[in-house]
This record gives sequence, structure tokens and C-alpha cells, in this order.
Amino acid sequence: MSNQAFIDGQNLFRGTSTSTPSWKIDLNRFRKYLERKYDVSEAYYFMGVVDDSQTEMYNDIQRAGFILIFRSHNPLMMTAKKGNVDTDLVFTVMRNLYKKDLKGKVILVSGDGDYFKMVSFLIDECKFEKVLFPAKNKASSLYKSLAPQYFDFLDSKSIKEKIAYKRR
Repeated sequence: MSNQAFIDGQNLFRGTSTSTPSWKIDLNRFRKYLERKYDVSEAYYFMGVVDDSQTEMYNDIQRAGFILIFRSHNPLMMTAKKGNVDTDLVFTVMRNLYKKDLKGKVILVSGDGDYFKMVSFLIDECKFEKVLFPAKNKASSLYKSLAPQYFDFLDSKSIKEKIAYKRR
């Protein structure tokens, strides 16, 4: 069985960079963690608008084994603050489910409550494995009703030491 991971890139970045203390995920280590721990064959990394000055970051994400998906924006509606990838992420999960491209289960990386209805549906359909919250104190309160087997925190000591960037 091959699971798929769906990562809200903005939520992941903000959850780790605004934590106390802030920390950075090593994308290579994180991708390997997803593969080993959750049998993730495909990991979709959702980003906001394409910014030509961030080409090296996009290359790093892809080299680590993530499939980058960018949000289409009307140039007049773009802001630096939010990528608003929620709809694209939900659509991709549901399209993969509908087209039977989702052989295993979904792993979601985000603390955003906008995904709660999708998570509940996927649990009912036996197609959900886990939501990985970037930071314990930034997870939406909507998820409090989830059974503990359906979530974990990337900033927990045991996970963080496996995926955090370490200076060489």
C-alpha cells in the first residue's frame, strides 16, 4: 500500500519558523521520515504564487523528493502573507480519491482547520492515516475531537530530532 502526503507549505513554514524556539525542517530528512514512517510514495508540497527570487528553494524542495504544486493567482489579488492553497490541496486529494489514484491513505501536514471536513470524510472512508501538525500550539481547535491515532506534532521531541535541520 502506498500512502500520499499533502503538505500546506505556508502552514508548515509558519508553524516551525514562528514557534518558540523557531526551527527549520530538513526537507531531505522529512521526506525520508514520511517514506519510512508512513509509507509515503508521493508527497505533494503546495505553495502560494511562484516567486522568481525563490527558484533555489523550489529546486531544494523538488530535489528532496516533493512534488511542487503552485496556486494560480490573479496578479491583482496576490499578497505576501498567504498562499491560500487550501482549495487546491483539498481538490487534489479528492481528485486522487475519485480517480482511484490514491491506493493507500492520506497524510496531511498542516494545522489549518480548513481541512477538518476533508479529514473527517477521509476517516469515514478509511482513507486517512494522520495529520501532522507543524506546531502543537498552532493546531486548530477543530481537531480536538480527533482520536489520538489520527494526529501527531512535528515539534514533539521524538519527531523533531528526526526531521530538524542540523548545522554541519
